[in-house]
Amino acid sequence: MRPLLMRDLFISCVGAMLVSASAMSQPAYTPDGSLVRPAQYREWVFLSAGIDMSYSAAAMQMDYSMFDNVFADPASWRAFQQTGRWPDGTMLALEVRGAQGHGSINKHGQFQAGPVMGLELHVHDTHRFRDGWGFFAFGADGPGKPIPVNAACYACHQAHAAVDTTFVQFYPTLLPIAERLKTFSEAYLRER
Repeated sequence: MRPLLMRDLFISCVGAMLVSASAMSQPAYTPDGSLVRPAQYREWVFLSAGIDMSYSAAAMQMDYSMFDNVFADPASWRAFQQTGRWPDGTMLALEVRGAQGHGSINKHGQFQAGPVMGLELHVHDTHRFRDGWGFFAFGADGPGKPIPVNAACYACHQAHAAVDTTFVQFYPTLLPIAERLKTFSEAYLRER
């Protein structure tokens, strides 16, 4: 038997860390089908932020502004960079925060302020969802409840998403990847 070399120990430790990191970013469910809240989603890859984005005319009547922040789990982000598609196990977090214009030295524009107003996750899990993707809405604490498949978000994502029922068209870091790898959906190409 040969002696354990420092290189072998290093390779073993790095391998264990990669397996552990990969397992941490996989969706986990409660027995009732809710999604366990990913504890560190704010440490995931930041994809984009939008302000006052809405897909319905009713939202134009709001008397306040909101920011949407979108994060992707790191393993899925790396896979998307290589393939232009989201792998099974992908989790995309949409975090909503209030916008504020008055504060400190700010004279113009808006910044994010206050606690998280809402959190939803879009999960790619072909073993669990008939069409491969599911949506979950989170309250202040605890797991995310599944959004019913007859909710408008499912049909909207099917009809308008640029890649894999995700709105890649709103993520400036992803759009060029999908363009280069030619992974745009037919629906998106028609709208474009």
